[in-house]
Amino acid sequence: MFLRLAEQHRQFVRDLVMSLQALSKVLDNHGYPASCYTCGVQMNGASFMVSLGDNHLIRFLVSDYGITWTEMRDDRELMKLEGAEAICQLQELANLVKNQYLLGAAAQDAAILQIG
Repeated sequence: MFLRLAEQHRQFVRDLVMSLQALSKVLDNHGYPASCYTCGVQMNGASFMVSLGDNHLIRFLVSDYGITWTEMRDDRELMKLEGAEAICQLQELANLVKNQYLLGAAAQDAAILQIG
């Protein structure tokens, strides 16, 4: 049973690392400087960072040892979350990007309809 749980945890971490890599690319494409560095080819950990402007920085770390979300502004720590709470906060960030993309696409569609 414990070996199965260990393997499930490793797979969870790999999935989370791949999601962080994708989110990093999307944020970067939307004008938010973002990076995601992985630990080795096994993808057993990652360091994700994004700058939201005005000295507002998000750092998300994932490894076999844990998961943390740290939000900083002007080099001061505003919030630090761990585990499931950190993942929920990451989902909020992804939702913001998704909503911003949808709003931008809707505005483009409206502009095209006005021109046509």
